[in-house]
Amino acid sequence: MDRNVRVVAVCGSLRDDSKTRTALRAALASARSAGATTELLDLREYDLPAYDPDDPESADAAALRESVERADAVLIGTPNYHGSYSGQLKNALDYCGRDEFGGTTVGLMEVAGGEFPTAPLDHLRSVCRTLNAWVLPTEVAIPSSSSTVADGEIDDERIAERVARLGEQVAAYAGVENYPELAAERRDALAEAADD
Repeated sequence: MDRNVRVVAVCGSLRDDSKTRTALRAALASARSAGATTELLDLREYDLPAYDPDDPESADAAALRESVERADAVLIGTPNYHGSYSGQLKNALDYCGRDEFGGTTVGLMEVAGGEFPTAPLDHLRSVCRTLNAWVLPTEVAIPSSSSTVADGEIDDERIAERVARLGEQVAAYAGVENYPELAAERRDALAEAADD
């Protein structure tokens, strides 16, 4: 990676022993290996009361928005709660808007106790597109999490590879909105190097 990329992960789980947090940490490790600077936004550490449009500046809202806005790419991870994403994550996203997410590359991840974890990813994709984010086609759904994620590790090799690939891709495609300019800069640099 020949540019400074900042990847932020938002963990939509408040559980102490969160499998979602474990998977996000693995994806962030992969993004770091790809050359990105990373940060985990653990919603347990944010005081975010139920979003009130008449009081959008309450508590830690500004800190959350600032971290998301500074990111070149955002990983969003959620547990599957009743066929959708968590209320804590919904509340955090309500505090953000197009100013924070517009033009930002977003990767999605869901962790489920059951076998068919898909609807939360569809719901999050719709929300992120509404916020004018660039959602990666690669997404990760982790089924049967009680047997695939344990003791801070992903035990299933295929799932671990998919999580790592998502981390790599979110770093590689960070700033995708600027790709025409980045591609032109790279092309000019290559042409200049060839002339030397």
